[in-house]
Amino acid sequence: MLEMAEQIRRIMPTALEGRLVRTIGVTAAVAGFRAPLGAVAEIERHNGPPVPAEVIGFRDDLTLLYPLADLQGVRHGNRVRLCRTQNWLRVGPALLGRVIDARGVPIDGKPLPPLVERVALDAAPPGALTRPRITQPFSTGVRAIDGLLTCGRGQRMGIFAGSGVGKSVTLGMMARNATADVNVIALIGERGREVNEFLERDLGPEGLARSVVVVATSDEPALLRTRAALTATAIAEYFRDRGQHVLMLMDSLTRFALAQREIGLAAGEPPTTRGYPPSVFALLPKLLERAGCSQQGSITAFYSVLVEADDPQEPISDTLRSLLDGHTWLSRKLASRGHYPAIDVLESVSRLMSEVSTREHCEAAREIRELLAAHRSHEDLISIGAYQRGANRKVDAAIDLLDSIQEFLRQRVDESSTVESARAAMIQLRERATALAGGARP
Repeated sequence: MLEMAEQIRRIMPTALEGRLVRTIGVTAAVAGFRAPLGAVAEIERHNGPPVPAEVIGFRDDLTLLYPLADLQGVRHGNRVRLCRTQNWLRVGPALLGRVIDARGVPIDGKPLPPLVERVALDAAPPGALTRPRITQPFSTGVRAIDGLLTCGRGQRMGIFAGSGVGKSVTLGMMARNATADVNVIALIGERGREVNEFLERDLGPEGLARSVVVVATSDEPALLRTRAALTATAIAEYFRDRGQHVLMLMDSLTRFALAQREIGLAAGEPPTTRGYPPSVFALLPKLLERAGCSQQGSITAFYSVLVEADDPQEPISDTLRSLLDGHTWLSRKLASRGHYPAIDVLESVSRLMSEVSTREHCEAAREIRELLAAHRSHEDLISIGAYQRGANRKVDAAIDLLDSIQEFLRQRVDESSTVESARAAMIQLRERATALAGGARP
């Protein structure tokens, strides 16, 4: 009872009101409104319903609110009323198969689901010493990843690519074919038309039936785009804490960072690296650390990262590579050749592959990487006919096996894979490479 009383004391709103004194860009400055950061309020207006908003900062004696809707119609002196001091989300098994917005409200036209449980949007991640080691492989359904970039259950991976290289299609393949109990999918900053395309073409009815899809399109306020990532993570945590193994797909983490940049600059933060304020780089690890294993279940997370101008060294990409447990690079060059999924395995890595794969599997993956690297280093000579067979056994084997390796790495959208089938195919490729190399084991 004492815990419940403390919880009620923290979340129940008080009779707190203020007055709108000015707007600063997309933010509203309110006088006499001493609400805490993260509190939710309503700005009254005369020609429409109140505008929901969230406290994002303070300036002098004013409280800064970021609206969750258009401020059209508000005027100087409008009353601002506190709704609640903390952000909570209603959750439950009835969310499966539903499409919701960043506030947890269904947008699929179906009746409201019965949700009786609540979770905090900004929950703390599992403690470092309470996290079990990641030892079990996770089948994504994408053969190139299962074979050469094997992931563990509870691992966090990034899918890095420029625009139009196949991130959404790859995520859809995972959602349909991965070995997870529940999928939680966040579409952040997407074009409106792409939402239905993803649901019908990439995810399909079978994938949607075991998924919760959280949507915040590009035209929505930045606060809703950041909240969509928090909502998806909170839902994934709910299912994990019920002992289930969750696959969380977020497209894209870059748009989450861009939305937080808008909020930070609106709150008066100084722009630092390429215009990103410090709050962006503080918020990213807080979000990512919430995924992973706990004593009850696991969240295996794949975050797509939209690489600006295909530059892997731009600030967000560079920061995320250091925070995640591996990265998968989608190559525009491969995509232009019709090679899908366009995964450049030489530029990709899974930091936990050796922990979740057998020794034979790791050796086969190493051999295939060596063959691809040998062919790439001599590609110019091979293409102009200047390479002489016999000069390098490894290159000779790479030339002979290139078509077979590429056939292994390519995969139709409707084709599935598992770690076991990918491992078996790779071991066969390694045996052929050994035979072509003259019987000497690499």
